[in-house]
Amino acid sequence: MKILILGAGAVGGYWGARLTQAGIDTTFLLREKRAEKVRKNGLVVKSPKGDATVPVKVVTKGGEGGPYDVVVLACKAYDLDSAIESIAPAMGPNSTIVPMLNGHAHFATLDGKFGAARVAGGLARISGMLGPDGEILHTGPSGVSFGERDGKPARPSLVELDAACKKAGIDGGINANINQDLWDKWIMLSTIAGMCSAMRGTVGDITATEDGAAIVLETLEESRKVAAAEGYPPSEKVYSGLQTSLTTKGSKAVASILGDMEKGGQAEGKQIVGDMLARARKHGIAAPNLRFAYAHLQAYEARRTRGGLK
Repeated sequence: MKILILGAGAVGGYWGARLTQAGIDTTFLLREKRAEKVRKNGLVVKSPKGDATVPVKVVTKGGEGGPYDVVVLACKAYDLDSAIESIAPAMGPNSTIVPMLNGHAHFATLDGKFGAARVAGGLARISGMLGPDGEILHTGPSGVSFGERDGKPARPSLVELDAACKKAGIDGGINANINQDLWDKWIMLSTIAGMCSAMRGTVGDITATEDGAAIVLETLEESRKVAAAEGYPPSEKVYSGLQTSLTTKGSKAVASILGDMEKGGQAEGKQIVGDMLARARKHGIAAPNLRFAYAHLQAYEARRTRGGLK
């Protein structure tokens, strides 16, 4: 099978590098500057599972080398429109899109452009970030999950992708209940992103305050109610695990959105927190903590837009 991955950040870069090492036909669609560096130096991976410098195939236009069996979107959610424009020429009649974006808003946009039947569900739980020289600093779990959003058996291309992941040592793969997995991750993300950005700290920093842990749990409950109203309440085991992990004293866990803000970069506030708040309002669910967190993120973007961060 032929795989195209848009983006070579922590998620797409690590996943694609390991697929390439396993002999899977994998190509990266990158912007010119990143493409030039990767062509010259390969993808540099630093990981507890083994460091590597991996020569990979790179294109800067979606039509090069296509069509592809699977097109993985491993970009930021706010880059969706440009991503769609980039991958359109890579799509053949049987191509499947596997988006690894945060939140849920992207599905409506992708369905409208390519048709729901061509868009699978997908998410990643790959801990890492890009280093100062573009190297992939992999620090923890390396799992991906994908599957059919309509609950039907996985199509052949996803079955092949599952086999490729297993060969490459990537945990996860096909999930027959991908919609629940997406919601479980989203209620975690809306909580940790909202709280870390508003309080400007890690989970450990937040829980070191008098009311931090209680506020985190309140925010998590707001998101849980939204998930339940949408038909995807988390199991007791999942919810209990989230309550524990998001209030662990001394935890260094932190949402990547805080790093984006500290660098003065664009943040996924609308897609992660704003959309969750919008759905709370749609269902008549009180969500004061999400409301405050999203207002905070909107104020950040307003200041950033007028150049007030400099």
